[in-house]
Amino acid sequence: MEGPVIVLLLLCFNSSLGFISAQTTDKPPDDAKNISWKPLNATANKTPMCSGPARIKDAFKYINSIVSCFVFLFGMVGNLTLLRIIKEHKCMRNGPYILIGSLALGDILHVLIGIPINVYKLLAVDWPFGVLLCKLVPFIQKTSVGITVLSLCALSIDRYRVVASRSHIKGLGFPKWTAIKLSLIWTISTLLAVPEAVAFDLITMDYRGEHLRICLLHPVQSTPFMQFYKMAKDWWLFGFYFIVPLACTAVFYSLMTWRILSGSVKLDKHIKQRHEVAWTVFCLVLVFAICWFPLHLSRILKLTIYDEHDPNRCKLLSTFLVLDYIGLNMASVNSCINPMALYVVSKRFKNYFKVTCYYVSREIGCDSRVKSLSLTLHKSDLAHNIYINHV
Repeated sequence: MEGPVIVLLLLCFNSSLGFISAQTTDKPPDDAKNISWKPLNATANKTPMCSGPARIKDAFKYINSIVSCFVFLFGMVGNLTLLRIIKEHKCMRNGPYILIGSLALGDILHVLIGIPINVYKLLAVDWPFGVLLCKLVPFIQKTSVGITVLSLCALSIDRYRVVASRSHIKGLGFPKWTAIKLSLIWTISTLLAVPEAVAFDLITMDYRGEHLRICLLHPVQSTPFMQFYKMAKDWWLFGFYFIVPLACTAVFYSLMTWRILSGSVKLDKHIKQRHEVAWTVFCLVLVFAICWFPLHLSRILKLTIYDEHDPNRCKLLSTFLVLDYIGLNMASVNSCINPMALYVVSKRFKNYFKVTCYYVSREIGCDSRVKSLSLTLHKSDLAHNIYINHV
């Protein structure tokens, strides 16, 4: 396994491995491009060979796979439960919780597509799924991350607008402005993910008697824009998909804090309820920052300290590959931990989550507890409907 792994690493990071020719057969297998890879001639290639092979220990692969399975399970259960709660309870169908529902749907896409593919890539090298899935998977992954990022930005702006307003009260229903925001979030996220579908491709190569099909960001892009995207991709991802939501939260939460401390916002009961939702959004952004930072750090380190002329570069690439998978796992944890964060900081979500669990347990003989808790929450909802946007 170590042989193909080092080839993949060098294809991704080592410019000394030259692209000599691209030859497409009349009937390429699985629509893949049959590409011949070989080192540049000795006169052009002065890069020293690696002092040792790049490898990932089997123990790490097994631990990573087990952790990924747990993240997949908790992510699907938690986010599907969150969507069910928003669907079944009218008082949860307001602006902020609809945006949180959009965030949960993006997390489901990330968990459902990203985790199985990442585990497969770690355990196997050959890509048997064809060129269509090779392009579709990174497209969906980047779309889901875009949904997360833009939803967090929209939530931060919405919380400042609501806390700063003394008369921001609406009834039940699906606000038109919220529908517009959701449409913009999903449309922009989809458009920004298109370069991923264009850049990724399926190549074939023969390595030590093995015929490998590899899905990766193609080393040679056909247009100037895609060549620029390939060079600037990691910085673009770090800037837009990481710095932007943190900067947006910092700006609007600083403005919100300033208005509160300056006394321009009266701290009545309902303003305090608004602060609970604002604190919920802040926790979601904090969790996002903690979970995504390792992956972006790994990518930035590759850009800044990797030296293709260093004989020890393959050991460094092995370290980067391990850091990448740790970062990918942390990013996936973000998708499963959001419902847990909501459970901790939001009393209303906690109550509805308990109701959902009780409805499941009702099937094994807990009818009376379910009816009692449901009646209590129903009365609470009636009392707070007029202040639906405060919670």
